[in-house]
Amino acid sequence: MSMVAKDELDYMRILYERYHQWIYNFFIQMIHDSDTCEDLMQTTFYKAIKYRKSYQGGKFNSWIFRIARNLSYDHFKTQKKRYDHEERTEVHLLKEDEDKHDDILKLQLVMKKLNPEEREIIVLSRFQEMRYLQIAEILGSTENAVKIKAHRALKKLKKLFFESVEI
Repeated sequence: MSMVAKDELDYMRILYERYHQWIYNFFIQMIHDSDTCEDLMQTTFYKAIKYRKSYQGGKFNSWIFRIARNLSYDHFKTQKKRYDHEERTEVHLLKEDEDKHDDILKLQLVMKKLNPEEREIIVLSRFQEMRYLQIAEILGSTENAVKIKAHRALKKLKKLFFESVEI
């Protein structure tokens, strides 16, 4: 490595032949992904060439291992951030979907507890989005009477929904 530090870059080939498998095996034990390990091994030697002037003598394998180790730490930090972000996003989305699904099931169960008239008014007004006047015509009632029944039915539904035991 002393010769490489003096810009005799042909000697790097010898070091590469001697140490590339050892560094690759280190990464494989740490990361378990051959493509990533190959990239990190290549990056280790790239950095060794790039920072060759910082080599102060001593054991080459210790020096290059520090480079490899730092790369593995950087890799794990990057992966952890990405994994944590993806996991939080995925968990949040799964939790959101799960919560929506649970709420829909819970609503369906609670709706069954309403009497048929109350259920009908809620379905027509909220799910079918009909106007109170239209509902009144269907039910043979007045618009004000339907508004009152809808208000009472929604109040009852809300009470049942929030008081019911979790599914």
